[in-house]
Amino acid sequence: MLTSPAGVAWATGGLGPPVDRGARTADAWVVVTATSAALVTTVVEKDRVETEYRPQEHGFSLVAVDWFDTEQLPAACAEIAGVAAPLLPCDGHPALGPDVGADLVELRLALCAAARTELRELGSLAASALGDALRSWRPGQSTDRDIQAHVAERLEAGGADSPVLIVGSDDRVRRFRHPLAVGETARELVMAVVVARRAGLHVATTRFASTRAACVESRELQDRVDLVDDEVLRATVPGATYGHVVSALGDAYRRAGAPDAWRQHYQGGPVGFAQREFELAPVGTGDRFWSTTVEPDHAVAWNPSLPGGAKCEDTYLVGVSGLTRVTEQQGWPSRPARHGSPLDDRPAVLEMA
Repeated sequence: MLTSPAGVAWATGGLGPPVDRGARTADAWVVVTATSAALVTTVVEKDRVETEYRPQEHGFSLVAVDWFDTEQLPAACAEIAGVAAPLLPCDGHPALGPDVGADLVELRLALCAAARTELRELGSLAASALGDALRSWRPGQSTDRDIQAHVAERLEAGGADSPVLIVGSDDRVRRFRHPLAVGETARELVMAVVVARRAGLHVATTRFASTRAACVESRELQDRVDLVDDEVLRATVPGATYGHVVSALGDAYRRAGAPDAWRQHYQGGPVGFAQREFELAPVGTGDRFWSTTVEPDHAVAWNPSLPGGAKCEDTYLVGVSGLTRVTEQQGWPSRPARHGSPLDDRPAVLEMA
């Protein structure tokens, strides 16, 4: 039984956008048995799902129940499965059980070919949305909300939305890891962060724009974050465990002269049908996912940062021969990667006159 937006999107290949973007359960649930698969939804959504998704073409039968009786959904699933609802393994719904959500996360980490294609296209859209919005910035004239609105418009026009959208400027970027837009005029430095979602998949990326003086001021700090990013990306190779990867991240922070900085912000991790499929800390050796192995076709979005306004974040696909950055925009400025980096280049800060 799959009831979560992430689980249902994975099982169905991206069943439509959700009606309620913040809902913890999907508009349709998936029941899979040894011999059949079914979608269970409400009468409210039945016609739309049937017309626009065409379940039969994807191997699903379709069952609809009343919207006003919350017990009908799990009861219909139990009837289809031939198992009492409390015995149905699921991804965390309280009316069902047992919870096998962590097992399902591990199963969906390796993206199929269609999902990888969608991820690349979504990555390009997300990077372009940030890039176009930052290019529209006029220092001393545009507000953080102006820039944020530009990002959202670009994503929505491309059929995506943004569970996370952060735009901050100037001293708020230097002071806060999450400088949410408040309507302030951006004068010398802008950070834009997005987690974009489409067809159930997610990508994450961050970009900066600044005046030339502010860019020079922040360069040394950004170089230190790049060192951390290089190490965590170098460790993200098939066969390594995610525990090994975050241990390398912790070691890199020590070499960057900020051994406890990882405690001050989320560090990212595998991305795909959730904005982070799981997150680990260098001290989390007992975590279920510590021993999970990095494999080809996993997607990752690490997120090292240092106080003062420096951060790295892009989404990569893991391959046998290296990482491929999917959050790319043609024409965005780049700079050579550090010597020994696993990358050829990095997105640079956009310098404004």
